[in-house]
Amino acid sequence: MPACYTDRLSVRPGETFTLHASAARSPCRLSVARVGAARAEVLRLEGIEVGDHPVPPHADRDGCGWPAALEVEVGRDWASGYYDIVLTDADGEDAHHFVCVKPPVGERRATALLVLATNTYQSYNYWGGANAYANVAGLMSGEVPFAQAMDQAIGVLSTQRPFPPLIVAPPADPPRLVNLRKRGFREKPWASDPAWMAAHRASPYDGSAGFLHKWEHVFVAWAEAEGYTLDYATDYDLEAEPDLLSGYAAVLFVGHSEYWSAGQREQVERFVDAGGYAAIFSGNTCFWKVRWEDGGKTYVCHKWKGFEAEDAPPAEATHLWSHPAFGKPEAEITGLSFVFAGYHRLGMCVSRGQGGFTVYDDRHWALEGTDLFYGDLLGADLPLIGYESDGCRFEFGDDGLPRAIPALGVPANLEIIGVAPCAFGEEAGRGYNPIIPPEKLDVIADVMFGDTSAKAQQKVLRGHAVLASFRRGKGEVFNSGTTEWAHGLGARDPFVEGVTHNVLRRFGVSRPGRPA
Repeated sequence: MPACYTDRLSVRPGETFTLHASAARSPCRLSVARVGAARAEVLRLEGIEVGDHPVPPHADRDGCGWPAALEVEVGRDWASGYYDIVLTDADGEDAHHFVCVKPPVGERRATALLVLATNTYQSYNYWGGANAYANVAGLMSGEVPFAQAMDQAIGVLSTQRPFPPLIVAPPADPPRLVNLRKRGFREKPWASDPAWMAAHRASPYDGSAGFLHKWEHVFVAWAEAEGYTLDYATDYDLEAEPDLLSGYAAVLFVGHSEYWSAGQREQVERFVDAGGYAAIFSGNTCFWKVRWEDGGKTYVCHKWKGFEAEDAPPAEATHLWSHPAFGKPEAEITGLSFVFAGYHRLGMCVSRGQGGFTVYDDRHWALEGTDLFYGDLLGADLPLIGYESDGCRFEFGDDGLPRAIPALGVPANLEIIGVAPCAFGEEAGRGYNPIIPPEKLDVIADVMFGDTSAKAQQKVLRGHAVLASFRRGKGEVFNSGTTEWAHGLGARDPFVEGVTHNVLRRFGVSRPGRPA
């Protein structure tokens, strides 16, 4: 099989990027196409000679070091967006990679910037062996048991390597990371679509990242079909260009924007404080603090091992954003946190869950004109809630509405629209074998309660997904609290669409030719 990668993941019109590739059978063909509501090919080259290069040891950490196959100049007429790169060898086998085309310097065709969750892509990328989660090659070969494979995760990852095919270019029908139906009576728990995963030899890490046929692609296809115009950038661009958001009305995060660097977060906070809008249609948002080195060629993400694996000052280490060493829990900018919610309709995590938000504040601006009222379920049939969700602790006021309990960065002025039960993990010893990889409950309990006792860890397991918004500085943040919001749009659910239109309209997202 051929393989390829680019020297960088984002470019502007008129700039060039370098394609590095390996193929046993040449010559090859190159196709580059923008992917949104439709696929539009912008470049096709034939007769490209590509060498057959070995995969070096520790390619996951150090990169491949393959020579350049060719340089590609980005056309000045290439619209901002996600571009699929397809290299086809002489046998007809394909390799995929991508670049994000940003708008030209000083030019914006949109009032909103969608930030592709490429930090999440990098964390899950196991090409060459391991990723930030596990020794995936050892796990999938059966040579390394699951617990040992997780211990062999690496915290320093190179961006100079390909992505696994099921991350960067899955078939058009990848399963969602949610059980579409409730677990039956005494039915053995499952996760996602085991038959599909077995048929495609998928790893546990393929479905959680990537653009094509996943959350961001679904959202973009819907948005463009509805007439919205967006500009695009990557997570790293927010780190590398401190004023990238200047001039935009809104910034959007979609699907699974789990990993944020310090520079990225600082820019989003400045933007909102100055009057900008942040629309978070994502779950598990800004959960992990990461770091970039070598001009974007090295990505550092030690996760749970952050303070023991790095010889760095605590402020520069990588770990949970909510860890007290940083003093900057993510809920300060997102309003919500994964530590207060977790999973829904996956394995034994709320396996017969309602799948949607119970509406409480039906007078909230996001529900205006949506025909949603107190006690309604938003998205239950989709389901709208699944995989990973964010939430907060809350209590009920005399008016019967939930009010946020300010804790771990959750703002006191958070406006809760709806809630749904979630579980941070599966309880052991309840008659079913756990499916979801276990989190470090002792660490989370310590972060949440300053207590690592068994009782404190038990409290971590129960939480709620929350749909909410809040004002911060001169700006505002809306948070869907679920990874699955885009799939509600893909299903053309009128309630989810109505809420989304309200958010985008209030946040000034341009929709040329459509009424405001």
